[in-house]
Amino acid sequence: MALDKPYKDVPGTIIFDAEMARKGYHLNQFSMSLMKPENRERYLADREAYLDEWPLSEKQRQAVLDMDLNAMMAEGGNIYFLSKIGATHGLSFQQMAGSMTGMSEAAYRDMMISGGRRPEGNRLKDLDGWVPPAKGEKSETMRPDAPAKYTSALFTSHVPAIGAAMDLGKTEEPYWQKVFAGYEWTREWVKESKPDVVILVYNDHATAFDSSLIPTFVLGTGAEYPVADEGYGPRPVPDVQGYPELASHIAQSVIQDDFDLTLVNEMVVDHGLTVPLSLVFGELSPEEQWPVRVIPLAVNVVQYPVPSGRRCYELGKALRRALDKWDGPELNVQIWGTGGMSHQLQGPRAGLINEEWDNAFLDHLIADPLGLTEWDHLEYVDEAGSEGIELVDWLIARGAMDDQFGGDAPEVNHRFYHVPASNTAVGHLVISNPEK
Repeated sequence: MALDKPYKDVPGTIIFDAEMARKGYHLNQFSMSLMKPENRERYLADREAYLDEWPLSEKQRQAVLDMDLNAMMAEGGNIYFLSKIGATHGLSFQQMAGSMTGMSEAAYRDMMISGGRRPEGNRLKDLDGWVPPAKGEKSETMRPDAPAKYTSALFTSHVPAIGAAMDLGKTEEPYWQKVFAGYEWTREWVKESKPDVVILVYNDHATAFDSSLIPTFVLGTGAEYPVADEGYGPRPVPDVQGYPELASHIAQSVIQDDFDLTLVNEMVVDHGLTVPLSLVFGELSPEEQWPVRVIPLAVNVVQYPVPSGRRCYELGKALRRALDKWDGPELNVQIWGTGGMSHQLQGPRAGLINEEWDNAFLDHLIADPLGLTEWDHLEYVDEAGSEGIELVDWLIARGAMDDQFGGDAPEVNHRFYHVPASNTAVGHLVISNPEK
């Protein structure tokens, strides 16, 4: 069930999509470096030495040395990035475009003066056998025997103090024992149910993103994500290994499914992502490696407007449709929703906890997720505190489950609730799709 990419067949055209962006990331970053005069000077003084500073493939490197723009684009380059190379060599956009056509500079200029290249004979619809692609409806049913199998959803708070307790060896202290006891079952379960990849939904806490850039939904498409320094030094845990191939596939599908994701190839990850990994997989040193690959999905719940519960639920459904279209290797996929539960970290109401509301949220998440989407932002803030809004992230993992596509209800494997961990009510839930 390949993704819909009819643009790949348009004659003489290379479309820069998420797959190509992943392939050409370092080539395009090299091109961007030439926006600085001192870098242009160093590049022109010794092109090979400057290229040695960049992890380019041999094909990319040779294409740059040959100034072969077609070859650069075939290796993931985008013309707007590559134009910085051309500009460094004193070429205009017209000269760069003409060089890719096989025409002389004069012939290309004359063609443009005469009105440009005619579309006839240069379109997909001019090729034999072409028919316009039909606009597909959004699937509301599951793909049977999909190679990427969504097996379980895991939900957990991601309190930074939990990470600190683990990092500082305090897990056996009476205060913390009660918290970590709630994850003992999960640590045993994951040994038998270890996923190949986790799509980990969390919110960035003014770490990777500041007030200069506030994206609503961020999908990590990179190969690796360093652990952030949040002011106390980075947590002593492994960096996170991504899954660029699956992430770029998800990006292609979900954006075609009307969600405007921000795609990020380089990003640090904070406690919102690393604490859940530590809770499930235990204390690992920076020299070790997490036993799963992770695709980060960061949701803005810091600066309003923030996405609604319904929007997050629908994003979960779009994620499931993307997984069902995957034709790569067989994968055990889990989606983790993290954050919450009730807590407020600011103002005279700081310290607010609402145990009754939290457990009602868990009840609805299990039995009536669609009804839960009707709870508006004010409900979360008023009842669960200003930072309780993080719980909308949990609806992404829930919206992707089988029963939201006509399948059977999930099995509740484990449920845990505890007050407090620092300023926060801790909630943890594991539910699994029925085995087929």
